[in-house]
Amino acid sequence: MDRRLVIGSVGGGRRVLIVDDDAGIRLLLVTFLRRHGYQMRQARNGREALAEMRAGNADLVVTDLTMAEVSGWEVLRVRAADRSLLRIPVIVITAINQNMAAESVAGRSVSAVLGKPFDLDTLLAAVESSFDETNIPAPLAA
Repeated sequence: MDRRLVIGSVGGGRRVLIVDDDAGIRLLLVTFLRRHGYQMRQARNGREALAEMRAGNADLVVTDLTMAEVSGWEVLRVRAADRSLLRIPVIVITAINQNMAAESVAGRSVSAVLGKPFDLDTLLAAVESSFDETNIPAPLAA
């Protein structure tokens, strides 16, 4: 498939929040997903992520698990206890062994677990699948 035909058409303006304490990873993911039509937000840690989620600035969260200050684990714990946040799908990206991480987050309503380093096309497929599973519509064009 010619990727030039789909650039900017996939995301439909849905809002994705990238949460990672590594600025390079945030930049990579924001740039990549923006090219596919997603509106992008960033957070450096779980505290910032929870604030963005509570403010209604995310239709999907892609988070690392291991971060200083407030971890992705804490984001998952707080999200599980708050019905308004539980509706937001989460994809976990982690340097922890992918299988161990998947077992650890089982039962926490996580859409996907991707081990670092990850393939960008695999991430894009996980993002698209998360929106398909939750039926979050793209915003209407103004």
